[in-house]
Amino acid sequence: MMKNVIICMLNSQYIHSSLTPWCLLAGIREYGGNELSASVVESNINADMEGLLCELSEKSPDIVGFCCYIWNIDKVLPLCRALKERLPECTVVLGGPEVSYNARDVLAENSFVDFVISGEGEKPFATLCRALAEDDSALLKSTSGLCFRDGDEVIVSEPNVECDEPASPYTEEYFASLGGKISYMESSRGCPFSCAFCLSGRCGSVRFFDMERTKENLLLLANSGTKTVKFVDRTFNANPKRAIEIWQFIKENYGKTIPCEVCVHFEIAADILTEECLSVLSEMPCGSIQLEIGIQSFNEKTLDAIHRKTNLARVCDNVKRLASFGNMHLHTDLIAGLPYEDFGSFRDSFNRAFSLGADMLQLGFLKILHGSPMGEGRDEYPCEYSENAPYEVISTPWLTAEDITKLKLVDTVNDRISNSGRFSYSLCYALERCGMTSFDAFLRLGEFIGEGLFSSMALFDFAKLYFDFFSDFDGIDKVALADKMICDFFSHSRYGKLPPFLKRQNPKIKRVLEYLAKNPETEKPKNAVRAAAILESEGVAVFCDSGESKKDDVHLTESGRYRLRFVELSDIFDM
Repeated sequence: MMKNVIICMLNSQYIHSSLTPWCLLAGIREYGGNELSASVVESNINADMEGLLCELSEKSPDIVGFCCYIWNIDKVLPLCRALKERLPECTVVLGGPEVSYNARDVLAENSFVDFVISGEGEKPFATLCRALAEDDSALLKSTSGLCFRDGDEVIVSEPNVECDEPASPYTEEYFASLGGKISYMESSRGCPFSCAFCLSGRCGSVRFFDMERTKENLLLLANSGTKTVKFVDRTFNANPKRAIEIWQFIKENYGKTIPCEVCVHFEIAADILTEECLSVLSEMPCGSIQLEIGIQSFNEKTLDAIHRKTNLARVCDNVKRLASFGNMHLHTDLIAGLPYEDFGSFRDSFNRAFSLGADMLQLGFLKILHGSPMGEGRDEYPCEYSENAPYEVISTPWLTAEDITKLKLVDTVNDRISNSGRFSYSLCYALERCGMTSFDAFLRLGEFIGEGLFSSMALFDFAKLYFDFFSDFDGIDKVALADKMICDFFSHSRYGKLPPFLKRQNPKIKRVLEYLAKNPETEKPKNAVRAAAILESEGVAVFCDSGESKKDDVHLTESGRYRLRFVELSDIFDM
């Protein structure tokens, strides 16, 4: 009897898509037989759950599979319960990392869940659906990774790990659903590392997918309308030769079969970059790739405790070299709450990571995941953490709850003034002159403004407090700081809009604009809006041109900022 199968995914944000449901759909079509009709319903955790429930109910599914992660489990379980109440005969199946390693508890505590699939799900989910369609109990019980109730007993299987390359998820339906969102692809599964806080090391040894298929899929995604293609490979450069081949493929096809506005994202380990890797990366077209580098900590004892083998000296050297190339976006990660990392140690880790010159430094706060060594070894890894997803650390023997609150404040300030890139000119100047490390400056700025104001404060209001804070330090020249902030706003704001405290009534600006208009080298492009100011501390004029609409913004740099140009005042007024 034909069974109607729905695969439901709740993404963390609207802009995100997910490969998982489409991989499961491809698995059903590959392994599920002829008695299954399957489709995908994708939404996000901020959507109207009642509306989603109605959508699912109206499709009258016989089987619904939910993809479960730490960011959506609190939405998935109530949705499953409500769906089961409306459709009691519907079979509810959960899978994904959030339920793979605690299936016994999930089944024991949630009577509305019929099955849990542990581990990789393409083949097991298809086999389960086929067994239900064919009423084949023997096939059902032989399904790899399947966890279920047998009377009062909960049967738990070992997580499924496949040897075969999965069927391609990139169908016409997938591309129709993508709609320009961030897209994802994998060219391998598994991870060479076994970090105690992570699950990736439990997915088996690294398995690499067919290279030609990888290239074909990359071209498909690059031409789908997406702006970002993210490789989900846990350590992309685990095989340097393979990484080089894919980077070379991007380099050779960028601006041809790969559109120039597309950026490809990779997660790498910086310390295992070879000289050949670095050479290739130095020649990549500007904006074609971005790299995410998980450092996690600079505390050697911490890294040893979490089984993270890292050559920190090589990490520093290689990240600095990557930053010096100036052709890619660099993103580094630290994790707060790891063993032996106290407040002072994390402060040192932050300052050291910040000094490497990456475009973004992301602070993650430790999550104790089901199935991770840290989750299963409470004696070896003592800490207090939330009982509810995402199971974030509250305190450790080395960090108090108050310490973590301070670290979150540093994280908030770092995101707003550094990771945003909005204050790059002024922040560089301020940190050079205020006599504080980046960590201490961010903490003190956060305390000066107040944590509760960050999320609701308008940019211009925030900028004024930012200016007031740094202006109080002896090494800061207020005029110079204001000049740097003018550059910040010009480079990020269409039409060069400035907050009131940065606006100046300088009679010389009229002469500057006349000079720029008459000079062929500085003539304003058609359909552009020009902003100009005199930087009094430097004796120069700064100007930039922005488009009247986004399609006219040819004046943007590769980094997404407006290009600033400078003219010596002596060139204008000595004529």
